Formats: sequence, C-alpha cells, structure tokens
Amino acid sequence: MTPFDPAAGADSTLKKFSINPIQWLATSDGWINPALAPPVDEQLRIVAEAGFTSVKSVVPTGSNVTEYGQKLADHGLVPGPGYVALPWHEDASGRLPFLDRASALASDNVQLGTPLVFLSMGMSQDAPRVRHPAEGHSHALDRLERVRDYIALAAGRISAEGCVAALHPHVGTWVETADEARFVLDTVDEELLKFGPDSGHLAWTGVNPAEVIAEYAPRVAGLHIKDLKMEIARQARIARLDYRSTVLQGLWTEPGRGDADLLELLAAPGPEFDGWVVVEVDRATTSPEESIRYCGEWLTRMLHSGRKGE
Repeated sequence: MTPFDPAAGADSTLKKFSINPIQWLATSDGWINPALAPPVDEQLRIVAEAGFTSVKSVVPTGSNVTEYGQKLADHGLVPGPGYVALPWHEDASGRLPFLDRASALASDNVQLGTPLVFLSMGMSQDAPRVRHPAEGHSHALDRLERVRDYIALAAGRISAEGCVAALHPHVGTWVETADEARFVLDTVDEELLKFGPDSGHLAWTGVNPAEVIAEYAPRVAGLHIKDLKMEIARQARIARLDYRSTVLQGLWTEPGRGDADLLELLAAPGPEFDGWVVVEVDRATTSPEESIRYCGEWLTRMLHSGRKGE
C-alpha cells in the first residue's frame, strides 16, 4: 500500500485498510467482553455496508477457516490481520497454552491469505498496570527480559507457520511504554519480530506515537490507528485513574472526532510502507453500528480529501 498522499487520489489504498469492530465488545464498566458481539453474519454485513473491504480476522468458535473465509467472501470482504494476546504467567508452564494458541491463530491467518498478526501481551482486570495504567508501573528489567523472551518464543511459533508477528504495545500490559517497546524491538531479531503499534495506546502514555512509528519505520508491518481525547489521557495520568475509569471518562472516540493527527500517523511509516492499517474505536460514542458506519464514512472522506476527515 502506498501511504496516503493528500495531493493524489487514494482509492487503491482502501484495500489495505481494515477495521476491528471492537465497539460491540465494550462493556458498561469500561472493559471488553467478546460474548457481546452479534452473530458473525450481522457483523460482516454492517462492516461491508460501512464501506470497508476488510475486517480483522477471527475464525469463530465452532467454525473453521474454510467456512469463515467463505462468509467473508459472501459479504465482499477480505481477511485483515489477526491479533494474538499473551497473558503473563510467572510459571513458564502456564504460558505454554498461549504459545500454542499463537501458533493456531497464525496458521488461520496464513490459510486465509493475510499472514500478519499483531502480537501483544495480555491483561486482566486486576492486573497491576490496569490499576495503574499508562505510566510503566512497577517496571523491572528482569521481568521485562522474561517478557521479551516470551514474546520472542511466540514470534518464533508464528514465524514457523509462515506468518509475520508484529509487536503491539498496549496500555495495561508489561509492554506498555515506548521505552519498553524499544527494549523488546532492539533485543529481538527484526526478521523474527516486526512492529505493529497502536497509536492510541502509545498516545495514552504521553508520547507522540508518530515519532515512535517513524523511529522504527522500516520495521513497521502494520498499524492500529485510534482517535482519542488527549486532555482526558493527560488528566487521567495526573489523577492516576485506573484503566476502566479512564475509558469511561470518554478517552476513545471515532476517527476525526478526537485530537490525534491521523494523517501524521499514516505518513509516519514512510513512503516504503506497504502494510495494513486497522481502524479501531475501543469504546464508541454512539451505538456500535453507528460508530462503525461513521468509521467507514471517515475513511472514505479522508482518502478522497486528504484531510483528517472531520
């Protein structure tokens, strides 16, 4: 994909923009519950009607890659990148099931024809960094080294399936800050682990995500782009609000409705970037269906006008 150039038409770039319709999963207490998602066919219909040509790859429980691929095709959609979360266990044996899961999810994406998964550490509602988010709480180099080794093992499993693993720092996890992401990237072979940053989660920690993305531009395999209210993020850090309280303050919003410079983010990987861009709104400001439709309208306006898409 050629990065969006405001001076040129960009219809062809639409094919490598995807959406993760996470809006459906948002709970009333500021968390995520996959059980809230509507039936797959309903999800795909609404995503396609919103103007997207791709959606995050998730083979539903009880289905298989072939059936899911056919459903996507029936709705005129192609599979977007997948997502793998690695919950942390101090006991290495407790991590093994999640390494196996990473292999399986990577295999799914390869079979679907989109061999890329964003690789993040997992988080739980009572995790230390969920209680104290976006500040690198309880940072410890020895733990980060073990986390790094866990990520490298998962990336090796993913690579063995013929898939690309892209590190995805996330608030609330043990790879949260830009410096922690740098440590992992700088100590794992770049042929094994690419970079797949989430602009919103980096911005929540107080950095300019475009600068971090540009720093590792040759290594960026894909982006998650989010819009957010920067002042809410700032005030939440000052007040030391927990993860869910910050989300419930209205941190996330639809693209073009917040403070993120989305064009700067799209340009940050540089002119050689040909990866995927995944649009996300972790918590909608309206109904999930309306939010997804708005995301599609924003994308269409942005690609055709070169503006932020207000």
